[in-house]
Amino acid sequence: ALQLPARAATSLHGAAFEAARVAAPLNIDSARATAVVEEKGLRVTVDGLPAAWRGKGLAFLPELAGVIDNAAKPTAQWDGERWAALVPLSPQRSESPSSMHAVMVAAGQATGVRVPVTVSGTWPAPGSSPSAAAAAHTSVAPTPAAPPTSLGVALALALVGGLLLNLMPCVFPVLSLKILGFAAQGQQRKQLLAGGLAYTAGVVMSFLALAGVMMALRAGGEQLGWGFQLQSPGFVAALAALFTLIGLNLAGLFELGSVLPASWAAARARHPLVDSLLTGVLAVAVASPCTAPFMGASLGLAATLPTVEALTIFAALGLGMAAPYLAATAWPAVARLLPRPGVWMIHFKTLMAFPMFATVVWLLWVIGHQAGVDGATAVLGVLLALAFMAWALGSPALGSKARAGFGLVAGLCLALTLAWAVPSLGSSSEASSASAAPSGASETTAASWQPWSAQRVSEALQTQRPVFVDFTAAWCVTCQFNKRTVLNQPEVLADLQAKRVVLLRADWTRQDSAITAELARMNRNGVPVYALHVPGETQPRLLGEILSVQQVRDALKGLP
Repeated sequence: ALQLPARAATSLHGAAFEAARVAAPLNIDSARATAVVEEKGLRVTVDGLPAAWRGKGLAFLPELAGVIDNAAKPTAQWDGERWAALVPLSPQRSESPSSMHAVMVAAGQATGVRVPVTVSGTWPAPGSSPSAAAAAHTSVAPTPAAPPTSLGVALALALVGGLLLNLMPCVFPVLSLKILGFAAQGQQRKQLLAGGLAYTAGVVMSFLALAGVMMALRAGGEQLGWGFQLQSPGFVAALAALFTLIGLNLAGLFELGSVLPASWAAARARHPLVDSLLTGVLAVAVASPCTAPFMGASLGLAATLPTVEALTIFAALGLGMAAPYLAATAWPAVARLLPRPGVWMIHFKTLMAFPMFATVVWLLWVIGHQAGVDGATAVLGVLLALAFMAWALGSPALGSKARAGFGLVAGLCLALTLAWAVPSLGSSSEASSASAAPSGASETTAASWQPWSAQRVSEALQTQRPVFVDFTAAWCVTCQFNKRTVLNQPEVLADLQAKRVVLLRADWTRQDSAITAELARMNRNGVPVYALHVPGETQPRLLGEILSVQQVRDALKGLP
């Protein structure tokens, strides 16, 4: 907020206004410039500059942003009255102008000259960085890391990555439901096999559906990556509501048969394969926050391939995730190891409610990062009203009149809490992570984290300091595991400090097009990604998705 006095004298500031007016760039009719787009950058030639400037160093400052690398020093020389230079293009270039204006400023001069520039030649694709310019200037962003060598390699990596996805903690609650379903079917081989096939179909179709939506939105101009749906607080809140209802059902608070219409309940009993298919859908919904080893490279390649090949990689990912359960239903030796139905299933069902509630706690933590404390509290109110409604409508201990009365009150409570929650989820949290330093900090110590930006990476590399970037998100379980077990360990922080490494954190909890574009340049399409930028190297050194203390230490050993 700025308050300006309406009747105060302003003449005392007249000198400052006059100095600013004098420092404005001059328009000289004789000053003209041409620029030719070359492989090495933009070759600029300027004629008609003031005679007093000849032989001096000049700064070339385009008025149009997103064209050149402003931090790079151009290769320039004077040829009589003509000034010529080769200016590196920006690695984040977003404009391809046929003409523009630039301001030329001579060393030691306070006033510049505004020059019209006519551009000729074919521009490279936006965002590309000419290799020669990148080699001549170490502060430009690194070129993309090499993708897998072939589609076959990417398919194999996706298959193994999907298999390892079953070991991720975010998938466990849903898999416990699958184990309970296996036990309920006992030794009935046909039912087991049919359920395994239905589960596999649900997993594969969900991966394909998520990939299709992501690719369609990217084609429409959206900057999205794997796990994009969890960048929406509304989607995370819906998942929290779903897991709350599943947990309450497992705990015995209500029965689905009492809530669903009789025809729906009968259809569910007649078609148990639908339950298996929906379990596969639910498994993919909660698996998307996790990135297993080998997934990063295959998903990065999928983002660059045509639609059919990309969808094939996602299908392989789904097959890998469903493979253990499909094998358990199809292989007789594995099926014989399954426990027989019994009273233990009742206790196991109640026990499985607690992993569901633990998942809800984690999802509320994610919402707190996305929408702040007010948003998380509002969602808690919705979950409480939802639990009240589930008990009112689904408790077998209540009569029809009690259900109707309590159900009416529960519906009113749910409507009120939704009216409170929806606006809260629409506003993002202004609080930064506790581990991040203020964004306006001018100096970065090696033991503190700052928000990532391409400019910060460039500035650090110019001062010959290495940069470690943690691409993370609050909803990424693997990211949080690595942060607590590796990145926050004293010995790792001590090594980083000893090497004067600048620590930057790219928070992808909510949609950020700049972070998405940076991930794409490294041939990655999701988090976590750990990039070590070394002065003098045009490519970052990428670490694995599952970090270890020794892995980070080994990466730092080669630094000066």
